[in-house]
Amino acid sequence: QVQLVESGGGLVQAGGSLRLSCAASGSIFSINVMGWSRQAPGEQRALVATINSGGTTNYADSVKGRFTISRDDAKNTVYLQMNSLKPEDTAVYYCKTNLNRVRGSPMTIYWGQGTQVTVSS
Repeated sequence: QVQLVESGGGLVQAGGSLRLSCAASGSIFSINVMGWSRQAPGEQRALVATINSGGTTNYADSVKGRFTISRDDAKNTVYLQMNSLKPEDTAVYYCKTNLNRVRGSPMTIYWGQGTQVTVSS
């Protein structure tokens, strides 16, 4: 079984910073893409950032220049450094990984439970 445990959410004032972490544990052979999505009340879940096993990153236009995604493969952990936060960044943030548990098996997507980020104006 695989678990994704997120941490680092909370309440911050506009202009502040937060760092989210997501650690994958369990029976894991390899991890390809890791990333973060977010869902605000009344809206659909939307991609925030991804990073693949080669270190290539991708960001939503709304967070470019403010958020930085990184990963530590030794810890099976992905991070999201969020700077210059805005009230519109308020949402539940979910981490997502694409991994396989056995050599040669297909990649499967796993989601974390979500962590609340609230930015006050």
